[in-house]
Amino acid sequence: MSDSSTANADPVPTTGADQWSPQLIKDIIASHQSRPGAMLPILHGIQDQLGYIPEASVPIIADALRQTRAEVHGIISFYHHFRTRPTGTHVLHVCRAEACQAMGGRQLESHIKSSLGIDYHQTSRDNEVTLEPVYCLGNCACAPSVQVGERVHGRMTTAKFDRLLSGLTTSTLELK
Repeated sequence: MSDSSTANADPVPTTGADQWSPQLIKDIIASHQSRPGAMLPILHGIQDQLGYIPEASVPIIADALRQTRAEVHGIISFYHHFRTRPTGTHVLHVCRAEACQAMGGRQLESHIKSSLGIDYHQTSRDNEVTLEPVYCLGNCACAPSVQVGERVHGRMTTAKFDRLLSGLTTSTLELK
């Protein structure tokens, strides 16, 4: 069995945080508003488009769905999947499920946090990596596992993580 597998989902299209506008939020709302239980599809649509749900979009969503801002915020904060801040260039998910824990996941998790200098739900200083916990990647036979974007990496060790990280980060070149 290989030490990595690729998720079946298509990559998420993003326009980036610099493309946020109230009109974009209204357009996403309009495309989902008539659906039963429209709140979650709207939130997913916004995050799929921008990579996060801007705080300033909460009143727009609330008004469109005739909800309070507190109700919208409550849903965003209840689901760990939703983010209210832009992410780094790469989102790194670390599996915290039992199989990964049993195969050295806690030590790996500690190494990852130390290497990046951040905790969960934070972004590295160079804005390259956002660290997120996940509670199963479905790769239990190849534990411990991490995911970067849509690619799952199994049988992860600290040395393999260091190699993975070096491939994710860019270095600054000084031009003369």
